[in-house]
Amino acid sequence: MKIYTKTGDNGSTSLIGGTRVAKDDLSIETFGTLDELNAHLGLLRPMLHHQYDKAFVTHIQSLLFVIGSYLASDPAQPDKRQRYLLPAAEVQGIEKEIDKIVKQLPTQTAFVLPGGCRCAAQADVCRTVCRRAERRMISFHAHIPIQPEALQYINRLSDYLYVLARKINFQAKVTEKKWEYPW
Repeated sequence: MKIYTKTGDNGSTSLIGGTRVAKDDLSIETFGTLDELNAHLGLLRPMLHHQYDKAFVTHIQSLLFVIGSYLASDPAQPDKRQRYLLPAAEVQGIEKEIDKIVKQLPTQTAFVLPGGCRCAAQADVCRTVCRRAERRMISFHAHIPIQPEALQYINRLSDYLYVLARKINFQAKVTEKKWEYPW
């Protein structure tokens, strides 16, 4: 696969299917934000101490490629998009993982400030980038419908990253800093 094609030198790029769009098109901005999230997850993954968590994050990264490919597919060519539909079982799977983690944690009684140990702080960064990706997807969805499961998954993913950060701090014996009204 060739890395550079020179076809984008004029500020346009191709969707899957060949349609050319501007590089600042909402579709490009949307899956570009998913790509940014994926890069942040790539930074988080080696920081994780448990192989299970590393494998789960690797799976998430693969699914982000699927969702990104769905968004990068020309909506005028639905047969191209069909290949990248996210199974509903993936939404159920991440919900199950969130529930499993929440059962391991102390009950939350207040908002928690992002941070703690470096690994948890990186999970918090991933969560905020995920929320931005979700906002981009909602903007895109207002113009071109997105598969509901993809929207649901990204919504749950930010929840997963939130509880993952809490779990990391809990396992590292780092006390959560509860938010207090500043005055």
